[in-house]
Amino acid sequence: MKSQISTPGWTPHTPPTPLRFTRLLSATPRGARLARLLAVRQLTEWGRPSTSTATESAALVVAELAANAVTHARVRGRCFRLTLTIETPDTLRVEVTDPRGDRPLQPRTAATATAAAPDPTAESGRGLLLVDALATRWGSAPYPPSGKTVWACLPLAARDDDLYETDRPQTDTGRGQRPERWGEF
Repeated sequence: MKSQISTPGWTPHTPPTPLRFTRLLSATPRGARLARLLAVRQLTEWGRPSTSTATESAALVVAELAANAVTHARVRGRCFRLTLTIETPDTLRVEVTDPRGDRPLQPRTAATATAAAPDPTAESGRGLLLVDALATRWGSAPYPPSGKTVWACLPLAARDDDLYETDRPQTDTGRGQRPERWGEF
């Protein structure tokens, strides 16, 4: 006789619960830095190695979007919101919500960058080009009553493709020799 173990509330057609992280941060350079650090930490807690391509790409996109929120959309006394969501196993959605909906996003993609290329010696002006290069899609949406959300969807590599630090083969013991076995250091 076959027996089944049942989990209350679960059926074969129940979609997985999305993983979601959201945090309000101060609209300061320190808040933008904290957004990047929190994103890496949260992805690590969700099982993504901090050295994986997906985590590093997410850190860069969060840093750019948070820096834009702090630099161009700051309102005295108002914060910005960072939201990370994994709704499907292969996509991470990064959202940064700021209080300045009156300043619409000026999309600059690789196609439009050649027409209005930033000064080669300028220290800024390339952030959204990086977002465009790393994200599968991105954009903005109004956030009532007066803000906007800039979002980007990033691909997540399959877990088998990401090597965890403990799984990486040791090629050098520091003494100029290759280890004979895993336990030798």
